[in-house]
Amino acid sequence: MATMPAGSERPMRADARRNHARLVTEARAVFAERGTDASLEEIARRSGVGIGTLYRHFPNRHAMMNAVFQDALAALLERSRELAGAEEPCTALVDWLRAIVTHAGEYRGLAHELMCASNDKSSALARCSGELRDAGEVLLRRAQRGGAVRADVSIGDLMQLTNAIALAAEQSPEDPGLPDRLLRLTLRGLRG
Repeated sequence: MATMPAGSERPMRADARRNHARLVTEARAVFAERGTDASLEEIARRSGVGIGTLYRHFPNRHAMMNAVFQDALAALLERSRELAGAEEPCTALVDWLRAIVTHAGEYRGLAHELMCASNDKSSALARCSGELRDAGEVLLRRAQRGGAVRADVSIGDLMQLTNAIALAAEQSPEDPGLPDRLLRLTLRGLRG
């Protein structure tokens, strides 16, 4: 079945599907090499298309980032579903937050972009963030009902904290243990 471009009623032509797939593949590689602020022109060039073609598929950087990170998003959502039935709700929440920190730290600049997108509801990354918030909300509520996390803790605050931890770790690559230490310190303040 042909892929449907966002907001379109017609399926993409075969050449457009190939261009879309190449753009996502090259964007993933370029973001991994240079960070999320890498040149979109470089992504288009490496994909063998013009910048106009890139913008027809992805109207802005966040739309491209959203497409690049869909696999990671799916994995994080699946992990939250697995953890939703865990015996220890607080441990499940911590495991999931650790996975969020790890994901946000995979690409230089991603944590910053996610923090900014959380305040911009029109951003393609905000839509991705919304799904993560919903998944995290389930885990947080279970931990709160079990008395392991204070009732005044919100998933929005936790998401911002995890992105801040990933951002701090990005600034200190010589200290690989920093994200886990910061996460543990944060969690001590969450306990009921």
